[in-house]
Amino acid sequence: MAKKQVAIIEDEEVIRNNYIDYLSRQGYSAIGYANREQALTAFTKALPDLVILDIGLADDIDGGFELCRDLRNRSNTLPIIFLTARDSDFDSVAGLRLGADDYLTKEISLPHLAARIAALFRRVDAMEQTRPSESLLTRGDLQLDRDRLTIQWKQLPINLTVTEFWMLYALVRHPGHVRSRDQLMEEAHIYVDGASITTHIKRIRRKFQQVDSDFNRIESVYGAGYRWNA
Repeated sequence: MAKKQVAIIEDEEVIRNNYIDYLSRQGYSAIGYANREQALTAFTKALPDLVILDIGLADDIDGGFELCRDLRNRSNTLPIIFLTARDSDFDSVAGLRLGADDYLTKEISLPHLAARIAALFRRVDAMEQTRPSESLLTRGDLQLDRDRLTIQWKQLPINLTVTEFWMLYALVRHPGHVRSRDQLMEEAHIYVDGASITTHIKRIRRKFQQVDSDFNRIESVYGAGYRWNA
């Protein structure tokens, strides 16, 4: 089996090489880039299996944000993790709104980082291993295809990230049932705070409302979580 390729965009060489060395020892094919230009040149030829991004890349203060936006335009399903020293709520929310699947600070331990990477890959593998008979889920005007990781609402495509897809799947599998934030995290294989879950849900709602301004199927249940109303 070919190794999963993890690309690390980090301007500090020592830190970058440390991540590359550790992830290589974990069985990944790890490759690093010092700036946005290097990464984009490489990604024009082929996208990696997962991307780890810093926000500030030398003089390119928000270069990671720009690169995330570019990558998300190229692929809705590419797993993207922000790994940065910037720990403000503003930056975290901004990264998730741009379509990142996870947002971590550099205080995280290397084993914890590896666990988050493995969780993202498990989601991708689960999608690829879904049997055809289980692939298609229909709820009224919603059609969700686990095999292709696609969503249609009233026959119009909704482009969700991997994290958003699995959160939505967790909701629509049991219409009318409240799913707590912990349950959504478990089914999406992420471990973030409640504010991050709220940000993901808002992004999902907004994407549906872009094609249907009357969309109101995802309900917030105060103190409990969220549910999909049939």
